Amino acid sequence: MTTGLTRRPAAGGRGVVRRVGQLRHSSPGRLQLLLAILLTLGLLTGLVAGLTATSAASGTADLGGRAQPLLTESETIYSALAEADTVAAQAFLAGGLEPVDLTRRYEDALARATTALTSAARRTPEGSAAQESVHALAAGTLRYTALVATARAGNRQGLPVGASYLATASELNQGTLQPQAQSLFQFAAREVDAGYETARSSWWLILLLVLVVVLTIALIGTQVYLSGATRRTFNMPLLAATGLTALLVVATGVLFTLQRDHLDSAGEDGSTPVIALAERRILALRERASEALTLAARAGSGPHEKAFDRAAEQLDFTGREFDDVASLMSQAGARHATYVDIHREVRKLDDGGDYDGAVKLAVGPEATEAFEGLTSALDAALADRRAVFDEEIDRAGRGLSVLTVLGPLLALAICVLAAIGLRARLEEFR
Repeated sequence: MTTGLTRRPAAGGRGVVRRVGQLRHSSPGRLQLLLAILLTLGLLTGLVAGLTATSAASGTADLGGRAQPLLTESETIYSALAEADTVAAQAFLAGGLEPVDLTRRYEDALARATTALTSAARRTPEGSAAQESVHALAAGTLRYTALVATARAGNRQGLPVGASYLATASELNQGTLQPQAQSLFQFAAREVDAGYETARSSWWLILLLVLVVVLTIALIGTQVYLSGATRRTFNMPLLAATGLTALLVVATGVLFTLQRDHLDSAGEDGSTPVIALAERRILALRERASEALTLAARAGSGPHEKAFDRAAEQLDFTGREFDDVASLMSQAGARHATYVDIHREVRKLDDGGDYDGAVKLAVGPEATEAFEGLTSALDAALADRRAVFDEEIDRAGRGLSVLTVLGPLLALAICVLAAIGLRARLEEFR
């Protein structure tokens, strides 16, 4: 009993294979096999076309709605913390009650960092290293704020300990917070790179191309077979199915070619220059903070001055990624050169024993105007490139949602036409 039961499925399976194989030996059977092949290929093509368009549309939307905004937010955190450090040091140099303008700029920088941290927390994966960086930044920013507040209180009372607290706060900012922000920035940059790869949906597109080619060959082969077997030159439903397949190929090719062109533009003209500009803005802020901290320490040329020199050496305002904002970068380069010249004068005064003169020049209108001109040019270039990215990503996503529906509908129409064309020939054998 048990042996008989175990053999029946195998026998039944062999029977199905045998019956399918026997279909090849009769004209109606061959037509049924061709119909089954065409329907299978058509349905698979429609399914893969929909999945390809969905994957590309989802990847493009994620790139524009999560990855790139996270990159912007991480840059905001990084630069806002660097600016807070810079302004805090400048305000400290003023002595006594800090200037209202510098106090406002310091508070605005911290507010931008806090807002960006809150937004970034929603865009980082749960349990990831990026989320740990966000938590560490949130806690570290609170500690940094407290240290600066203590330094300012000591400075108002003329206590030397204020400079020590400021140095500790700056060390926390530059040694811990900014590296954490940089780590978050690098994570966001990798997410952008991964987003481009997902948006292109290369593997899905290759699979769709293979299926469309096979479907086209199957349709043409079927028509050639019918033409020889029935002595009829054309099978109009199958001819129409072939035309719809060609339409699907053209529509897919055009939409994905346009999408990739816009993705390439978004990368080359948008996210790549944004990353480079953000790095340069941070280096410029690091220069300004190092200058102020050198003066606040009253120690002459020391480690902070070396940090200034390293940042100045790394600042470069030329490159292919800046071709579209060349005028702004030229302006930034000129302002930076002016600021560095002023900084050299500050160092001459300080090293020559004129500390008050050095402080006056460092926080004076000439240095302030040069530095603000530098950051303003970089900010304008950043805004310009971000706008380009947003526009190109928006264009890249257009049409993909249409293909999500159009692809399966065209494939379904191909299946219906194939069925009509072959069923008509099958009816002739009844």
